[in-house]
Amino acid sequence: MLPYLIKRIGVALPLLVVISFVTFILNQLSPMDPVEVVLRAQEVPIITEALMAQTRAELGLDRPFLERYWDWLLSSVQLDFGDSYITGKPVWSLLGPAFLNTLKLTLISSFLIILFSIGLGIVCALREGRLLDLSIRGLSFLMTSMPAYGLAAIMIWYFAVQLDLLPTSGMDSAASYVLPVAVIVIGYAGIYFRTIRSSMLSNLNEDYVLYARACGLSERQITMHVLRNSMQVAVSVFGLAIPIILGSTVVVENVFAWPGLGTLTVNSILGRDFPIIQAYVLVLAVAFVLFNTVSDLINAALNPRLRKEL
Repeated sequence: MLPYLIKRIGVALPLLVVISFVTFILNQLSPMDPVEVVLRAQEVPIITEALMAQTRAELGLDRPFLERYWDWLLSSVQLDFGDSYITGKPVWSLLGPAFLNTLKLTLISSFLIILFSIGLGIVCALREGRLLDLSIRGLSFLMTSMPAYGLAAIMIWYFAVQLDLLPTSGMDSAASYVLPVAVIVIGYAGIYFRTIRSSMLSNLNEDYVLYARACGLSERQITMHVLRNSMQVAVSVFGLAIPIILGSTVVVENVFAWPGLGTLTVNSILGRDFPIIQAYVLVLAVAFVLFNTVSDLINAALNPRLRKEL
C-alpha cells in the first residue's frame, strides 16, 4: 500500500503545480489592469500614468512574471495569498471564514447525498422495472432537470413565505441550513443514486451471485456482497462529488445569501478582485486533487488488484 501511496502523491504534486501556474496565467490575461482596479477601489479621482507606475511598483507587478509566480506559489503554500485589491485585507482573512461556511454546507449535503443515493440505489436495483423503481427514477429525473435557482425559489415561496417555517437567508441557526441543503441534496442525489443502481444491477448479473444462490445464501447476504463490490464505483463517484458540490454552491449561496465561497467569489469577479479569484481557483483545485487521491486510496484498499496495476 505504501508504494501505491507514494505513486499517487508523486502524481498529485506536479498536477497541483501545473494548476497553480495555469491559474496565475489566466488572471494575468484579464483585459482590466489590476492597478486600475486598486486605484478605483481607493476612489482616486484622477488616475495618471505616474500614479499607476507607482502603484504597480508597490504591488510588485513590475517584476518579471516567473518571479512573481514563484513568490505567489511559495506564499500560497503558507496560506498567504496576498491582499485583496478592493478591501486591502489579507485574502485568507476573507477566504478562510467563507471557506468554512461553504464546507459546513458541503459536508452536511454530501452526507445526506451519499445516504440517499446508496439507499435509493439499492431499493431501485432490487426492484428493477417495478412501479417503485420507475416512480423514483421518474421523480428524480423531474427534480434534477429543474435549475437550482428555480427549485430554491419554489422552496422559499412555500416553506418560508406560505408556511413561515424556515428562514430565507443567512446562517443564524440550524433552521437556516434546511433549505439550501435540501436544494443541493435534491439536485445531486437524483444523479448519483442512478450510478449506484447501475453498479448494483451490473453486479447482480455476475456469475458469483448465481453461485451464491446455488449455495443457499440468503438474499440479504447476497445483497451485502453485491453492495460491497458496488462500493468501488461509489467511492470514486462520491470522492469527486464533495469537491464538485464545494465548487457549485455559487447559485445556492447567492439565492439564500449564504456567507460562503460562492457569494465571496461572485462579488470578487464583479469587482475584479484578482487575488481572491486566484485563491478560490487554487483552493478548489487542491480539493479536487485531494479527494480524488483519497478515493483512489480507498479503492486500492478495497481492491488489492488496483495496487498491483501500478
